[in-house]
Amino acid sequence: MLAIIGSHQTPSPTPMASAPSQQDISEVRQQGWPWWPLLPLYPYGQRATLIRERIPGKIWTFEQLHGVWYVAVPIRMTVVKVAEGLMLYAPVAPTPEVVGALRSLEEQHGPICTIVLPTASGLEHKVPVPAMARAFPTATVWLSDCQWSFPLRLPSSWLGFPLGRTKVLGRDGYPHPEQLKWVALGPLDLGLGHFLEVACLDQATGSLLVTDALVSFTDTPPEVFSLDPTPLLFHARERGSEPLLDTAEQRIKGWKRILLFANFFRPASVHVPEWGPIRQDLWSPGNRQARAHFGLYPFRWSEDWDEQANHLMTRCDGNTMFTLAPVLERLVLVRAREQFVAWLNNLADLDGVKQLIGAHYDGPQSIQSKNLATYAVAVENQNWAPSEGSWQTLAAIDQTLLKWKLVPEGERIRE
Repeated sequence: MLAIIGSHQTPSPTPMASAPSQQDISEVRQQGWPWWPLLPLYPYGQRATLIRERIPGKIWTFEQLHGVWYVAVPIRMTVVKVAEGLMLYAPVAPTPEVVGALRSLEEQHGPICTIVLPTASGLEHKVPVPAMARAFPTATVWLSDCQWSFPLRLPSSWLGFPLGRTKVLGRDGYPHPEQLKWVALGPLDLGLGHFLEVACLDQATGSLLVTDALVSFTDTPPEVFSLDPTPLLFHARERGSEPLLDTAEQRIKGWKRILLFANFFRPASVHVPEWGPIRQDLWSPGNRQARAHFGLYPFRWSEDWDEQANHLMTRCDGNTMFTLAPVLERLVLVRAREQFVAWLNNLADLDGVKQLIGAHYDGPQSIQSKNLATYAVAVENQNWAPSEGSWQTLAAIDQTLLKWKLVPEGERIRE
């Protein structure tokens, strides 16, 4: 029997490092991800995985962390029981730990028969797929349409997707249509490539699976941080000279700041000081280790940072419990509000929606179809893709892309 309990907690480094035990060595091997240089995100070549059975015998989630400079957020794969075996939606890095857990699920519920990449543009979802496909060589791989690469446009087989067993969602039909309903957002022409995301409703459980277009977050750090709280502790500090203290309060503080960084890149409540104060904090006692970046922390937070974080979380209020992440609103769907609203209404028309499982942040979330309809109305009436306050950096990036004619202009992104 597979114990769905997640990985062993990553031990915190101690000032006096001892020789690694056999258990430590085994854990390192089990969590190894050799293809991390293709997309060099934290935690690089070591990916601890939290595994949870969400609906007994029907739905499981595999969660890892990924991010830049400790701005780490969860990335989630959902496993769905289908008539022929098991389907993987939005694969995560297939470490030996992940593959071993999936093998155990196969023993109980049948083979991994379907691997789905439900997005055309999300590199963090795209990179793990070829390795996952090699781990399960009898599975059919389904890709969202309009896959693209930059700077060279390469065929799918050159990107590692297996010849002979790769199909395209929509163009070649959809997998398991008797159980699963598929709803696409896009394709939307972004200039450099297309944005396309394909949501999936498992009618057997009422689980609505999405990738990037809907997220949910609260002030409680997601459970996967129990495996590695370092990103939370790193960003909970005011200066680089402060040690990484592991308390419940520090974890919440760090998570709320990560939310601001991840959603706005450079929120209005943070600034970078002169080099002098930053240099003074380097190599400070208690931080002379790579885990603390040797005291390097080039950020200073204003007193109202917590208020700004709380305001961000009001986007996931009691009427919807989910939202479109600001970075997607301002940079990806900035000129595609109508298409986004239409997609939400299409999701709201699905019967039997009971929970939302996104590929990032918190999940699952209990929802109903009416929540999706309510959010569609809210999007139509809200101030869409603003440029003030914490949105300024995102707006500046968008204007630069427009200036260089890398993204299309106009009120609508053409389909």
